[in-house]
Amino acid sequence: MPAPIDDSRLSRFDSLADSTSSSATSETGNSQDYSLLTQQLRTLIDDETDTVANLANCAALLYQELADISWVGFYLLKHEQLVLGPFQGTTVSPRVALGEAICGTAATMRKAINVADVQQFPGYQARDREARSEMVLPLWRDEQLLGVLDITSTKVERFDFCDQQGLERLMQQLVAQLAL
Repeated sequence: MPAPIDDSRLSRFDSLADSTSSSATSETGNSQDYSLLTQQLRTLIDDETDTVANLANCAALLYQELADISWVGFYLLKHEQLVLGPFQGTTVSPRVALGEAICGTAATMRKAINVADVQQFPGYQARDREARSEMVLPLWRDEQLLGVLDITSTKVERFDFCDQQGLERLMQQLVAQLAL
């Protein structure tokens, strides 16, 4: 007999999603409350130890809650290349070499990359024909690269420094919970 479903986490998540909180407006006019997203993610992953489940829930949360997003997902480092992990959006290439495209460049540079217009990025590999801007954040633990978070938007200049800071805090929380 299957175990009963624990609805307490989902109801805590729903109450957070329904709560009203003040949102800061970023330089690009995007309004996103990353502290609320952090609380929502914590509710989803606190009692879960499975890496795939936590990455999948994080990707789904970001895809649902961030405006003007066409794709969000993770590439994980395996055998010196980035391999597609959980994502939301259209199908994409399953592997990215380190140093190639935006994801591989962010991984080798060891820093977030915000590309205001992907058509202007040297070596851009179009995965999503509708993508106009992209934010990639490397995931690190103890100086070891685990992978990257990749988010694309249909809007040019969708992401700004406020988004980067909020997403970096969110990824720190996620990485602390991952069993990689």
